Amino acid sequence: MINRRIVLASRPAAEATLDNFRLETVDLPALQDGQVLVRNHWLSLDPYMRMRMNEGKSYAAPQALGGPMVGGTAGEVIESRHERFKPGDKVVGGGGWQEVAVFDAGQPGVLRKVDDSVIPLSAYLGAVGMPGVTAWMGLTQIIEPKAGETVVVSAASGAVGSAVGQLAKARGCRAVGIAGGADKCAYVVETLGFDACIDYKAHRDFDALAAALDEASPQGVDGNFENVGGMILDVVMTRMNAFGRIALCGMISGYDGAPIPMARPALLLTQRLKLQGFIVSEHMALWPEALKELGGLVATGKLKYRESIAVGLESAPQAFLGLLKGRNFGKQLVKLV
Repeated sequence: MINRRIVLASRPAAEATLDNFRLETVDLPALQDGQVLVRNHWLSLDPYMRMRMNEGKSYAAPQALGGPMVGGTAGEVIESRHERFKPGDKVVGGGGWQEVAVFDAGQPGVLRKVDDSVIPLSAYLGAVGMPGVTAWMGLTQIIEPKAGETVVVSAASGAVGSAVGQLAKARGCRAVGIAGGADKCAYVVETLGFDACIDYKAHRDFDALAAALDEASPQGVDGNFENVGGMILDVVMTRMNAFGRIALCGMISGYDGAPIPMARPALLLTQRLKLQGFIVSEHMALWPEALKELGGLVATGKLKYRESIAVGLESAPQAFLGLLKGRNFGKQLVKLV
């Protein structure tokens, strides 16, 4: 069988470009015992992929040069030599940037069967997948919100941020989003149900953003789910109440390799703040609990989500670069079928 895939052709010197990717066609070998062949219907594009394109020390091994880009996929089994899977099964796994993927299905957690009769298959890469679990994990395990507290979320219209705010609201909190653009902020408040949303593009300097956050969080900030870092994190820290909690999920402002100094680190001490970074894949034991809540909320329409869809494998690099610039609106996916 012929497979088309996108590989990492070179490592970015600074900002990632289209030249760092290459589309190629390869032959797939015959399946071995225990393997499953999946036709990928959907490819997930996520900010963490940019970090893995670099060669420096990180929480995961660098993306291999000349190998298919890593990424979550959802699709359909077309051939199986493993007893737990049969052709026609809908599955989710890490199939990467390619149209067809071979999985060693005997390895725990490599491939998961899903039911798309109530929840759309694409949602298993977003609200009921890694982004949703990331939101649930950072909120419930690090921020640990209590009713009446204020939770601030950066990148609030994205796949992770949108879920954080809705889960916080379900726990009786005031949810304040930060997003780029009036249309995204309107969506965050009117559709997702946040109490307020600040357009950072309309408040481009520290003082303006701080004043907007003051207005949106009159009781201060108890929890911060941070996806961006940089000036946005600096501003939120100035509003944190004593014993506030910061779940550090992403630092997209620094994914191109530039250092991100912290403007007021003394606040960590004076406000007795907890700041904890986390990687969702290191907490697999909690995934079933998270997915149960997320799946129930999506199936009943109580958790809203939005998708940006690029069509065709060849569109993935441009869509990914757009994601890093905030051009997506909601979960960024590539439709492969």
